[in-house]
Amino acid sequence: MEGLKVLKSTQIVILGICFVVATIVSTVIFSQGLMTMKRFSSEVIKVTGSAEKNIVSDYMVWQASFSRRAPAMTAAFGQLKADLQVVKAYLISHGVKENEIVVAPTTTEVLYKKNEKGNNTNDIEGYLLTQEIEIRSHEVMRVTEISRQATELIETGVEFMSQPPEYFYTKLAELKLAMLKEATENARKRAEQMASATGGHIGTMRSARMGVFQITPVNSYDVSDWGMNDTSSLEKKVNAVVNVEFAIKE
Repeated sequence: MEGLKVLKSTQIVILGICFVVATIVSTVIFSQGLMTMKRFSSEVIKVTGSAEKNIVSDYMVWQASFSRRAPAMTAAFGQLKADLQVVKAYLISHGVKENEIVVAPTTTEVLYKKNEKGNNTNDIEGYLLTQEIEIRSHEVMRVTEISRQATELIETGVEFMSQPPEYFYTKLAELKLAMLKEATENARKRAEQMASATGGHIGTMRSARMGVFQITPVNSYDVSDWGMNDTSSLEKKVNAVVNVEFAIKE
């Protein structure tokens, strides 16, 4: 009987040990499985995609001004008013539409006499009146050519000062969306190439963030972290960059 009791006790101990070992092994296997799942689920590939396109501006703003000075304000204003008619007639005769001409309010500066030291006195010498105008047009090529010839007005006695035109692209919002889509597709292709090189495949897109979106002259290689928006060039180059993360699967 004593031997039978010892045998049963031994069997119970062995079963207990086996149960403990099985529990430990199961826990280890389960933990490794979770770690493997977590590792695979957290593996991502980060890539940068880009797109580039050349465009031609379809809208321009051209600013110019002219001035007159005279001892009396009324005299200066009368001369300036006559100059405005000359300028408008010149522009219209060269193809600018009247509704494309924007006339700003006249600015007035009081001119004071100077003393022997070159400092202003309280005595008024005259008045300087300045008229600014702005031409806004979709006829970019036509108005650009006129802006280059407009200094001919100086020969008529008008103190005409022309500013370099500014050029814009009015469909930029639509273009931006299309280019960001193209840049994202470029990022996917790059990710696929990188993943296939290691025997993997890309899965779903985890995140996408817009990078630099900039407009520069066609032959420019300038880059800014904040982007650029060139308005000095008729022909422009648009660059779009996106930063994308893709999941990796085997």
